[in-house]
Amino acid sequence: MITLWSAVAAIVPMVLYLMIIWRLDKYDREPLSFLLKNFFYGAFGSVVIAIAVGYLFAPTYFLFRNLFATQDRYEVVFLSPVLEEITKGAFLFTTVSSRKFDNLTDGLVYGGAIGLGFGMTENFLYFISNSSDMSYWITLIAIRSLFSGVMHCVTTGLLGAALGLAKFKPLKSKLVLVPLGLFIAIAIHIIWNSTVTSSDYPKGFLFMFCAIISFILLFKHSLKTECGMIYHELYEEYSEGLIPEEHLNILSSPLREKKGWVDELIRRDYISTATSLAFRKMQFRNSQGLNKEYYEREILIQRSHIQKLFQKINLI
Repeated sequence: MITLWSAVAAIVPMVLYLMIIWRLDKYDREPLSFLLKNFFYGAFGSVVIAIAVGYLFAPTYFLFRNLFATQDRYEVVFLSPVLEEITKGAFLFTTVSSRKFDNLTDGLVYGGAIGLGFGMTENFLYFISNSSDMSYWITLIAIRSLFSGVMHCVTTGLLGAALGLAKFKPLKSKLVLVPLGLFIAIAIHIIWNSTVTSSDYPKGFLFMFCAIISFILLFKHSLKTECGMIYHELYEEYSEGLIPEEHLNILSSPLREKKGWVDELIRRDYISTATSLAFRKMQFRNSQGLNKEYYEREILIQRSHIQKLFQKINLI
C-alpha cells in the first residue's frame, strides 16, 4: 500500500505542474504528444542513464577527497548535479532540432517537462526508500513535491531556454549560450543539494523559492515577447490586406480568448492559423536551406487558410 501511495504522491504533483506549464504556453502551445515524449524521457531515460553513469564516475571521489569530507557528500553535492543536468539536458539537443521548437518559451516548456519527469521518478524512489517513518515520509513528500522536484524543472527549463535563445543565433553565440545555460543549471542544482543537506537548509529553501520565482518571471517575459513578435509579424499581413487592423491587438493579446470580436464559427481556427503564420514568418527569416523552404511553404499555406476562413463567414 505504501508503494501505491508513494507512486501517487510522486506522479500527481509533477503531472499537475506539467499541465500548468503546458497551459501557460498560450500563444503557440506545443503538441501534447511531443511534450509527453520529453516528460517520459526525463522520467525513465535520463534517470537510468544518470544512475548508470553515476556508478561509473563514483571512483572519481579520490580526485576531490580534499574538498569533500565523504564520498556520499561528493556524490550528493557535486557528482549527481553535474551528471543529472547533463543527462537531462542531452535529450533537449534532439528536441531543439525539431521544427516544433521555436524560441525561449519552448525551451522552458520542453526542458521543464524533462525536469518534471526526472523529478517524478526520483521522488518515487525517495518516497519508497523512506517509508518506515510515517512523519518523515509525509515531510519528505511535502519538501520534494514543492522544492526538489520543481528544482529539476527549473534547471532543465533554464538550459532549454538557453537552447531556445541559441537556436537561430550564429555559431559564436551558440558556443556561449549553451555552455552558460548548462553551467547555470548545474550551479542551481549544486547550491540546492549542498544547502538542503546541511545546517544551511533554511537558506536552501529561500534560494529555491527565489529560483522558482525567477523561472516564472522569465516565462512571463518570454510570453510578453511572443505577443510583440505576433503583432510585428501580423502587421505586414494587415498592410497587405489579409488581416483587419482591429484584429492586430486582439490576436497578440489574451483578448483573443473573448467572444464577439470575430465570428465564433472561425475564431479558434483563425487564432491558431494567424499565430502559426506569425511564428513561421519569424522562423523563415532566421532559417537557412531546407528549413527556410519548409517555412516558406508553411507561410503560403497559413495565408491561404486565413483567406478561406474569411470567405467562409462572408458566404453565410
